Amino acid sequence: MANKKFKVKKGDQVMIIAGDDKGKTGEVLKVLTKNDAVIVAGCKLAKKAVKPSEENKDGGFENKEMPIHISNVKKVEA
Repeated sequence: MANKKFKVKKGDQVMIIAGDDKGKTGEVLKVLTKNDAVIVAGCKLAKKAVKPSEENKDGGFENKEMPIHISNVKKVEA
């Protein structure tokens, strides 16, 4: 299996062209080559439950960025 090549890499500015966050722009935090997906800062947020721990005594919920398929993002020149 050959390595996949994407035109988008970590740190690039991208615009979301499909889905609930269509039209939003943000920085790529991570590229997931196995799933053909990227994680964009501030886009496709989901509430995730967090257990209480040493740092976070109360636990509760936090917003977390979820992966977006690479075909749904477009690189934007900064």
